[in-house]
Amino acid sequence: MLNRIGQISLNAHDVARATAFYRDVLGMQCLFEFLPKLAFFDCGGVRLMISLPEDGFDHPGSVLYYKVDDIRAAYEAIKEKGAEFLGEPHLVAKMPDHELWMAFLKDTEGNTLALMSEVR
Repeated sequence: MLNRIGQISLNAHDVARATAFYRDVLGMQCLFEFLPKLAFFDCGGVRLMISLPEDGFDHPGSVLYYKVDDIRAAYEAIKEKGAEFLGEPHLVAKMPDHELWMAFLKDTEGNTLALMSEVR
């Protein structure tokens, strides 16, 4: 049975530019890179691969939701480094034991990312 993600791939037309964004703006640890075609990052044990699109796969990726403890602090820190957010952090749902907050942004390649926080 499938029960764990080992790697996620995102397309980039400029892998060096995307590498700088994920490393310097989002603060992710770059594991290794083979510029100009590939770069790999660690995201809590899941490997994120940034790569040039392969034939037939040149499209925006799925939305990656990064879980953060303090969405306002993460939003401010990432915005301060130049990231383009699509709006302020906002309440998405009130659950019985927490509130779900999100904020959406774009990377340098047009992929949509999200910050999410479960606030008690």
